[in-house]
Amino acid sequence: MKFSSAILKINESPVLKNSIWGLASSVTQNVLLSLFFVIVARKYSTFDFAQFLIANTLYQIVAAFSTLGLGQWFVREYLISEDKKSLISKFLKIQFYSGTFFYLINLALAYSIYDGNLVRELSIVLGINVVFDNIIFAIKSLNIADFEQQKTFRILLIDAVLRFLIGVVLMFYPMPMMVLCLMIVAVRFATLYLFINIGVKHLVNFTTILKTKVSYSDLKTLISNNWSFIVIGSISIIYWRIASIIISKLLTDTDVANYEISFKIFLLAQLVPLILSSSVFPSLVKLFELPDKTDFQVHYRKFYMIYLIFGLASFTFIFSFSSLLIPFAFGSTYIETSKYTAEMFLTMIVFPTFLLQANVLIAMKLEKLDMLLNIIGIFVYLVLTFIGFSYVKSLSVINYSIFISFVVLHIIQDIILIKRRIITLKYSILVYFSITSIVLLYIFLSDTINPYLLFTVFWLLLLVVGLSVKGIFKRIF
Repeated sequence: MKFSSAILKINESPVLKNSIWGLASSVTQNVLLSLFFVIVARKYSTFDFAQFLIANTLYQIVAAFSTLGLGQWFVREYLISEDKKSLISKFLKIQFYSGTFFYLINLALAYSIYDGNLVRELSIVLGINVVFDNIIFAIKSLNIADFEQQKTFRILLIDAVLRFLIGVVLMFYPMPMMVLCLMIVAVRFATLYLFINIGVKHLVNFTTILKTKVSYSDLKTLISNNWSFIVIGSISIIYWRIASIIISKLLTDTDVANYEISFKIFLLAQLVPLILSSSVFPSLVKLFELPDKTDFQVHYRKFYMIYLIFGLASFTFIFSFSSLLIPFAFGSTYIETSKYTAEMFLTMIVFPTFLLQANVLIAMKLEKLDMLLNIIGIFVYLVLTFIGFSYVKSLSVINYSIFISFVVLHIIQDIILIKRRIITLKYSILVYFSITSIVLLYIFLSDTINPYLLFTVFWLLLLVVGLSVKGIFKRIF
């Protein structure tokens, strides 16, 4: 009966239903896309794989800006608009124009930054996805406004399955990189077709969209009123993707491949705190609205420990097992990648709690301050990178610069939360001291103890110690 009652509650709640669809869809998509990535890495030379990664990175950076951050504007306007069909037509047309404009920017960047013919040709093909993605973005925003995100999840799951099937074909029938990219674009076009037929075909048609007028002044006003959303929406992508551009210009194709493989594994680990945050954030917003902030503080501190433990567990797991798992998955060509993956996962120690504290700041209506912090982070990261490159040109410089920049941002977040009396200085110092000691001890012991045995025993001991002193943080406050 309890199980049946829980299922009934899920079906009756749009929020729960969409959250479960989102969780299942995101996990499945990432697993399938990761398998596709592994197959591509194994089936092509390091040079071809690197050129594919560079072209894909350019497209992703451009795509981060091309939607103009208008998703939230559309949802807000759609909910109050009396002429919803005209608004949908207008939004689709804006996204088509913007996608076409940014596709040309993508080509300009590819031809101005890179001399190689292959990366330019791949950019011409993969860049078409900017246009497709913009229209898909518009329909996804409509699904959000109608609380029909399960449509989005289902279609994107189909997209991931089709890409994985391309990888399966590649395993048995090798093909030129250009053919692979054409197949990827074809799959994205098929995804767009599904979005149109399922999402907007019953609301608008091609003729309606053509007749809809979008003036330059309207577009200019929209952008000026929503510029902060463009920054917030693109900053996280730029933070990571700009490294690929720097590496491709200053280091080798092997370094490009090593970074992208490390980042792909990092993305998989990122998925857990990101999904968790989608549930934690609404509760933070709700609790912050209460006059008494005690529950808000308790809720934040409880999840802080969960995020902290996950980050530490992710780092120690990769530090111990990457030298075994990465060559197994990607082949002997990428044996050295494990070293750089372990370096990148230093950032995972602080990233989950950084993400949580960013959500806390937004819940406290400090989103512009959060945006400023992200800009500071990019500045610190770039300065450290180029200072480091003046001494030694190594992928390690990139990884350590990213890590240090996140530590700086985390400390600034802590200072803000201390001033707002969400945490105490004593608590913050204790956390930094404990984590630093644990990480250094783990690295020191790894030189003398079998890494697989170390990981198992280390976490069993931490579990025992944690259960023994579970009240320590409560007593601090």
